[in-house]
Amino acid sequence: MPITADCHLHSSHSGDSNTPMEEMVLRGIELGLDTMCFTEHHDIDLPVSPEEPENIFCLNTDAYLYDLATLKEKYEGKIRLLFGVELGLQPQILRPVSVYAKSYEFDFIIGSSHVCHGRDPYYPDFYEGRSEEAAYREYFESVLENVKKYSCYDVYGHLDYVVRYGPNRDRDYSYEKYRDILDEILRTLIAKEKGLEVNTGGLDKGLKDLHPCTDILKRYRELGGEIVTVGSDAHAPGNVAEHFDRAAKVLQECGFRYYTVFEKRIAEFRRL
Repeated sequence: MPITADCHLHSSHSGDSNTPMEEMVLRGIELGLDTMCFTEHHDIDLPVSPEEPENIFCLNTDAYLYDLATLKEKYEGKIRLLFGVELGLQPQILRPVSVYAKSYEFDFIIGSSHVCHGRDPYYPDFYEGRSEEAAYREYFESVLENVKKYSCYDVYGHLDYVVRYGPNRDRDYSYEKYRDILDEILRTLIAKEKGLEVNTGGLDKGLKDLHPCTDILKRYRELGGEIVTVGSDAHAPGNVAEHFDRAAKVLQECGFRYYTVFEKRIAEFRRL
């Protein structure tokens, strides 16, 4: 396996997983990974359904860090475990999110857009009353707003996340259709020395391509982008490092020769 570091993982410390962290670690060791970076969710001001607790995605960081430190000691010499977080970015919470990012000595921070102008693309009502293209464009506009405002992240996660949940998912979706705004996002990331995450998690949700799609990765490389991390977005052991062979092949085809792992917020480049 050319990629031996999974840099997007969730456990029971995230509101959408019930998996004990140790089970994820054991699966990583079984697969032959040498590095796992947990990136538990921290989403302030996230709209949730009435059935969910109000702050379900606000991370108890101290409890998470305690468990991680315990497992780092227990499995020392078998696998490197890194302290990451996935921050949900929205324009109106810039200050509290930026302060939080500086409050802990994270190894790695993913910036993600899970909410678009107060609405969650996970729910069908985000797409109602307008075309799928209009909904996707609004989402990308909100991503651009976030990448311009924020600097407290290392890579942007699952850049085209919205296509996981659209009425037709990625059937009619393409980089070319949104090229104007996607290029502006990519240029902004490169100018700010931020990277892109290659996220394999959408493949099991019926998508035909990675997040972001291959043409976005190719364009990022054409524009001079070099920083790419790879993550499964696994919330259960069975998805750890899933589809990593495909991710490696796509990256190589797009012109990348290295992928990236962050420790203490410093990029380490590994040959594909």
